[in-house]
Amino acid sequence: MSENQIEPVAMTIREEFEKREHSFMAPYGCQSSESRGRQREEDQCPIRTCFQRDRDRIVFSNGFRRLKYKTQVFLSPLGDDYRTRLTHTLEVSEMARNMARAMRLNEDLAEAIALGHDLGHTPFGHGGEAVLKEIFSKDFSHNEQSLRLVDLLENNGMGLNLTFEVRDGIVKHSKGWGDIITDKPESNAVTVEGRIVRIADIMAYLNHDLDDAIRSEVITRDQVPESCANVLGKNHSERATTMIRDVVYSSVVKGDTIELKIGREVSDAMSDLRLFLFEKVYRSHKVHKEFEKATKIVRELYYHFLENKNALEEQLMVNNITGINNGAPIERVVCDLISMITDRNALALYKKIFFPSPTI
Repeated sequence: MSENQIEPVAMTIREEFEKREHSFMAPYGCQSSESRGRQREEDQCPIRTCFQRDRDRIVFSNGFRRLKYKTQVFLSPLGDDYRTRLTHTLEVSEMARNMARAMRLNEDLAEAIALGHDLGHTPFGHGGEAVLKEIFSKDFSHNEQSLRLVDLLENNGMGLNLTFEVRDGIVKHSKGWGDIITDKPESNAVTVEGRIVRIADIMAYLNHDLDDAIRSEVITRDQVPESCANVLGKNHSERATTMIRDVVYSSVVKGDTIELKIGREVSDAMSDLRLFLFEKVYRSHKVHKEFEKATKIVRELYYHFLENKNALEEQLMVNNITGINNGAPIERVVCDLISMITDRNALALYKKIFFPSPTI
């Protein structure tokens, strides 16, 4: 090299990986190097891409750890094999990664969205969410609470400062009774990876909620609609494989975009299974009576902390929740606290506050 030549600057590991993404990802995948960025600018990591970094921030967050003691369907299950909100999240992540890999999408982005999609879920599952919707705000939803948590409540009120694409996927993952695949722009994530997580979420809960319902004897195996067993499969592995494979092979590439699709037969069987679970499991007497107890706990804790500011401040400290206020009204602070605590924490608090203590 002559004296006038400039020595080339070596690429970082992150830059090398970003370059590889361009070589193997489909044109409709979201390149890490083309992210719309973060709410607050910060230096890039020399090793991890922005989406890998988001995934790590979520996994190491307090909200992620709390998921292991939050209800999926069955409240505070004693059996070790029942799903919790954490194991649900991990199953969604695996399904999303499998589909993203098969479609040559950004696996790290899909994984980050999946791992963060339920961080704002309340204790006692959708029962807790329904109570806060009733007593705090009709607009309360766990997906928007998940976004609030990563934006404001984690990291001592500083938030996790995630990328736009991960935040967008988190807030748009929820479908309720909506279509599995929607064409409504306001409901669709801006990335294909975010739309994949939305599909993976329903695939995961249809599979594992059915498993847990049979395990708990809320239903028996022979009650499952024939279309589900005949089309989707007779066990978790067969059903998951059928659903994932159908999305991968049914989706249509159109130039630089892809239209996610599920074949009619599989889609109908999934809809049948979802309706069956709502009617025979989620609304069953055995499950519903426990949710009635849980909603009473959430409601009374909410009003207790709303009316006792000292108790609220003490509980924020006990749970190591700092930076939660941010000048917000007390109703918002109490809602944030309630949504962040776990099932077992809520049960312990209720007992401590409302049960009489022996004096001798």
